Amino acid sequence: MAAPRCSPIALQVFAHRFAAAAEEMGGTLMRAAFSPNIKERRDFSCAVCDAAGGLAAQAAHIPVHLGSMPLSVLAVMQTVPLDPGDMAVCNDPFRGGTHLPDITLVAPVHAPGETTPRFYVANRAHHADVGGMSAGSMPLSTSLFQEGIIIPPLRLVRAGELDRSLLSLILANVRTPAEREGDFAAQVMANLAGVARLQALMSEHGPDVMTAMAAALQDYAEALCRSAIAALPDGEYGFEDVLDGDGVAATDIPIRVRLRIQGDAMEIDFCDSADQTAGSVNAVRAITLSCVLYVLRCLLPDGAPTNAGCLRPVTLRTRPGSVVDALFPAAVAGGNVETSQRIVDVLLGALAQAAPGRFPAASQGTMNNLTLGGLDSRRQQPFAYYETLAGGHGASAAGPGASGVHSHMTNTLNTPVEALEYACPVRVRRLALRRESGGQGRYRGGDGLVRELEALEAMEATLLGERRTRGPWGVAGGGAGVPGQAQLLRPGQPAAPLPGKIRLHLEPGDVLRLETPGGGGYGHVQSPRDGVD
Repeated sequence: MAAPRCSPIALQVFAHRFAAAAEEMGGTLMRAAFSPNIKERRDFSCAVCDAAGGLAAQAAHIPVHLGSMPLSVLAVMQTVPLDPGDMAVCNDPFRGGTHLPDITLVAPVHAPGETTPRFYVANRAHHADVGGMSAGSMPLSTSLFQEGIIIPPLRLVRAGELDRSLLSLILANVRTPAEREGDFAAQVMANLAGVARLQALMSEHGPDVMTAMAAALQDYAEALCRSAIAALPDGEYGFEDVLDGDGVAATDIPIRVRLRIQGDAMEIDFCDSADQTAGSVNAVRAITLSCVLYVLRCLLPDGAPTNAGCLRPVTLRTRPGSVVDALFPAAVAGGNVETSQRIVDVLLGALAQAAPGRFPAASQGTMNNLTLGGLDSRRQQPFAYYETLAGGHGASAAGPGASGVHSHMTNTLNTPVEALEYACPVRVRRLALRRESGGQGRYRGGDGLVRELEALEAMEATLLGERRTRGPWGVAGGGAGVPGQAQLLRPGQPAAPLPGKIRLHLEPGDVLRLETPGGGGYGHVQSPRDGVD
């Protein structure tokens, strides 16, 4: 069958059909998963890639996953040829991954009678524990080897049969093997759903039509992105922000960007950013690329497809060995969750100079990562738990920032209290908005959250957060948001302030109080907190 003329209607129809396949994968993964992090927080992403490994379509999942996942697909294509019924597994951050808890499964999609895949489907899910030095596998590490099991691209499923030996090896290196096995099974089922959907579409329209439409959608996304860049004034724009520290030293870690806009093309240069650090806030280049894709997508109109075409007008420059392009075996657990947020902050800060009034103030700028682990006496088995906490969104010319939401590179939900208390031996004493934590201005930034968790068993906890020494900046004279903070409340003792990055032991009755940052404000106001113009 000949490819249809790429009319606007045809593009929209096929854009939704490709995206619906990814959404169907996500629905399967969410319903079948075992862990609260995947089932309740929805810390996963699903995508469709073309035969060359380029992003063809995605579901509305996690930005930090989706921009980098095609690089994992490419790593699989280069090392593990996949036949019909095969699937590969990978979590190596230096082969397209982000950090070790994010495990990717890749499956080929063949047309009937063909030996070369027409498409690939992939899903990436954050497993609540993959081993390493701390329960939850988000440690204050100084090497990748301390963060958990490293999985290069390997064939996990062959002709529809699970490789039990490989799975057993992985499960032997984690604290919660039963939960991990359940989440792996959910990932397998998600890919099967994606393969079935794309094969059904190829049967309906023909494989040549499907591949032609995937290519046309990438061309369309490129055209939209070039148009959006062309609407910005030519010139060079710079911005700098810092991380509080790396968990080893409290020294500020600068991230610097230079945007060079000329016509419908953009060069993004991070080469002046700090060297990679001893601690775990290093980001691999795949993360930086994900941040660029996310910010570019923010320039596009609603309904625009997100795919590899968005990146064609952009040249990304990073310096190998820097905090935004770390080299093996750098510790990277926090780069995916914390440094990604700061990369977005500096990109938006630079764009705010190019188009004043169009871009918002900084949002909370951290994912407020919390991991818990120990022995649950209720079930007589180990537990490991991971969550991120929402905060304030930056205000903009359109109005105040939203309160208590996940922003930018995370698109997860807050874990329901009931799900958390069922999964772990903790009691949630409080979950509320942190009133007046948003930056002042003509429009206030959104408020952060207050969350108090009481330990019911002895357990270890790790906090990995940012924006503790300075709050998210405001724009157009708006004030900065209130920085985050954490406290340990022990019976009969005064509250003990905690740094943003710490590993600690909790005894029964101890309460961990977390207060997340508010977003920056927009517009001039009398305020003791200065914003960034």
